[in-house]
Amino acid sequence: MSSGRATRMGPAELMQAAAMARRFYLEGKSKIQIADEFGVSRFKVARVLETALECDLVRIEIRVPAELEAERSDALRARFGLRHAVVVESPTEAVDDAADPENLGEVAADLLGELVTDGDVLGLAWGRSTIHMATALRQLPPCTVVQLTGVYDAGTADRGSVEAVRRAAEVAGGEAHPIYAPMLLPDSSTAAALRHQTGIARAFEYFDKVTVAAVSIGSWEPGISTVHDMLSAEEREHYSSLGVAAEMSAHLFDAQGRRIGRDLGERCITVEAERLRRIPEVVAIAGGHRKAAAIGAVLRSGLVTSLVTDTAAADWLLAEEESGPRPALERTDPDSTAAS
Repeated sequence: MSSGRATRMGPAELMQAAAMARRFYLEGKSKIQIADEFGVSRFKVARVLETALECDLVRIEIRVPAELEAERSDALRARFGLRHAVVVESPTEAVDDAADPENLGEVAADLLGELVTDGDVLGLAWGRSTIHMATALRQLPPCTVVQLTGVYDAGTADRGSVEAVRRAAEVAGGEAHPIYAPMLLPDSSTAAALRHQTGIARAFEYFDKVTVAAVSIGSWEPGISTVHDMLSAEEREHYSSLGVAAEMSAHLFDAQGRRIGRDLGERCITVEAERLRRIPEVVAIAGGHRKAAAIGAVLRSGLVTSLVTDTAAADWLLAEEESGPRPALERTDPDSTAAS
């Protein structure tokens, strides 16, 4: 049909359509302005512009960088009620048991550059993805940066989360509030004593002021969950028997996003789950087929508002059967929903 209309357009009509399209699409003029210029009604301008599209005289392309997947991103955002979802093309050489692709951190760094505003308090939880993100940061508005969890092992040189906080604060030109303590302690009394130490207590005071947070997600497997690797074999078996499917900032979740093994939190230096829920923007960074189920579990928890992931995880999540409520939209707690 459109090709038939195109053949019926004479040279004058084509030139007029091209001129109107140039005014509208390239010069940003309104239909009323174009109508005044050409001495026709705005309805005539609208019909000409529509015909120009149908006749392929005008082509509209929506282009994003090649590594970003716009359709998957929008589908994932809608499925879980996320505020922002950014899906990155999985590396061609990626394998199922690989850690998060490093390019997730690079994209997350760009996203934080958009979300953080002057005077915000940025919270960073421990995780390989958040460390990659901090390394990739190139610009941030002036803001305070606070560490949300202890480190993987304070007794080693691997203090990536401390370095990440310092790096982000350096880029932002703001204050840094790191936590020089292990994430997991032998018992709750040791953890409680550490929380009252001056530097750690000062960082905890900022938790209620955090406006944007970045967190990582782990599945309950060796090398994929920090907490899993820090526990004894007996402890791992205990939490596995409770149905743990995911871990985020030392909080454990079952497949429905309900928190389990809450006693573990008493031994951890980490931001409390309900404090996380009150943070306006919580960006999770995680990808890979091996983490897909864990990502889905954390999204159902209502603790996360935005996600940076890859096509491998996104395809798995989108293939799941639609599951009613979208907790990220309302920040709902599945535990309270089940209780009611």
